Amino acid sequence: MTEKGDKELLELETLRHSAAHVMADAVKRLFPEAKITIGPAIEEGFYYDFDFKRPFTQEDLAKIEKEMHGIVAAALPFVREEVTREKARGIFKAEPYKIEILEELPEGEPITIYRHGDFVDLCRGPHVKDTGKISAFKLMSVAGAYWRGDEKNAQLQRIYGTAFPSQAELDEHLVRLEEAAKRDHRKLGRDLDLYSTMDEYGGGLVLWHPKGGRIRDAIETFWKEQHYKNGYDILYTPHLGRATLWETSGHLDFYRDSMYSPMDIDGNDYFIKPMNCPFHIMVYKTQMRSYRDLPLRWAELGTVYRYEKSGVLHGLLRVRGFTQDDAHIICTPEQIDNEIREVLRFSMFMWKSFGFTDIKAYLATRPEKAVGEPERWDQAIAALKNAVTEEKLDYELDEGGGAFYGPKIDLKVRDALGREWQMTTIQFDFNLPERFDMNYIGADGQRHRPYMVHRALLGSLERFFGVLIEHYAGAFPTWLAPVQAVVISVSEAQSTYAAKVASILRERGVRVDVDDRNEKLGFKIREAQVKKVPYMLVVGGKEVESQAVAVRSRASGDLGAMPVAEFADRIVSEIAEKK
Repeated sequence: MTEKGDKELLELETLRHSAAHVMADAVKRLFPEAKITIGPAIEEGFYYDFDFKRPFTQEDLAKIEKEMHGIVAAALPFVREEVTREKARGIFKAEPYKIEILEELPEGEPITIYRHGDFVDLCRGPHVKDTGKISAFKLMSVAGAYWRGDEKNAQLQRIYGTAFPSQAELDEHLVRLEEAAKRDHRKLGRDLDLYSTMDEYGGGLVLWHPKGGRIRDAIETFWKEQHYKNGYDILYTPHLGRATLWETSGHLDFYRDSMYSPMDIDGNDYFIKPMNCPFHIMVYKTQMRSYRDLPLRWAELGTVYRYEKSGVLHGLLRVRGFTQDDAHIICTPEQIDNEIREVLRFSMFMWKSFGFTDIKAYLATRPEKAVGEPERWDQAIAALKNAVTEEKLDYELDEGGGAFYGPKIDLKVRDALGREWQMTTIQFDFNLPERFDMNYIGADGQRHRPYMVHRALLGSLERFFGVLIEHYAGAFPTWLAPVQAVVISVSEAQSTYAAKVASILRERGVRVDVDDRNEKLGFKIREAQVKKVPYMLVVGGKEVESQAVAVRSRASGDLGAMPVAEFADRIVSEIAEKK
């Protein structure tokens, strides 16, 4: 980010944090018995958590917002004070959450408060000059939140809001939010009959319906074809493994809270897998490898299971069972530069194939505590930097932000609404090759430790599908659409011909449905439009006689009549071109 961009971001965070203070002031004025906790700025705005005896309503939000406008109109200065711990205890004696925060501040650390009018908050700041600077804001919603994110603590109420430097920017943001609500994958998933989640019988578990299954099959087929073209082999591994496997990998030490309880099989503990990588390593270790065998590029659409708290589950974006488009690259040190360039190039190709072109890289380097020789870290980081440079990718450097076991690149893509989604990860791993004692025989006849790179390209099929739904607002490109064309009969008299047309198209690989119900033509066309079908093929008496179809395109409108074979060539060509 540029220096100007950093300054603008800081100013926006300061504005939003100041708005959170104004909101807390308004709540205390209207509901004096409410207890205040914390109110930070966040990416989309700000929030403040309150302990209050009853749920806040939408009517309450309207009253709070009105009170905030009065506080803003008064242009009350934000005043910073540095106070003693004892004085702070006196100021916040009626605010138990503030006292708890205060008592945890290290001895000797300055204790600062901010006042505007009669409202005072324990806060480091900074803030805008006065409340009058916060003119463009809106309260958005209320949600439950546990104090400090721990479900063992008191449940609070979190009021979300947003603020911008100008009303025009706020209005633009609200329009985006309205559009985002229309594109919500949970709503569209239900309306288009794509998937559902087993909330009643298993939260965070996804049921892919027939239409969603068609899209998933199209994604998986394309994914496999492209991986084979790019020199990968496909693996299939079990859904569970003995505890000793996860002990060797370190998951039971470092990842236990995200794994499900073991099951006893023949007196041994088995765990459902949270990751695929240990199994890929076991495949590697079935024989001694030579440098001539490397690189190995092994990919798997492997379903894994991780425990997520119920409060964070969110449609397809946060689930407990999901299929990773996983891959592991095992190679020699001499091969690593080329392998990283190729995996990044491949990643970019795949994202562009699915219609995403605005992509940014985030490169995380060696933290203070890390495993692996410094020379390997240096080589790995250089390979990542060279790859993003050669791909001419915009990237940010996160010094010291890598995992203890290796540096990584995260790719974030922007969707049609400009929202950024973290998707692809290219992660070096200097830990697992050591833990599993992975080796290969080099040209010198000696054993050497290979490089290992984890790569999740789409992230997971579930989360990717959620992003894909919202990006296209459910109107998928023809090659991905669950129903690519629907044959609509004008009356029941054309039912046989409609079925014949559908059969011809299916022979050409087109996903096609027939609507020969005894309904009005306009009703059937509107229903196809609501279902976002790319092509509607109307057949009446005239079309039967000329062995043609009257074509309506979702994107281009009425295309007129054309022979069935001509339309088949057209749609098959379009599907092939988009892929």
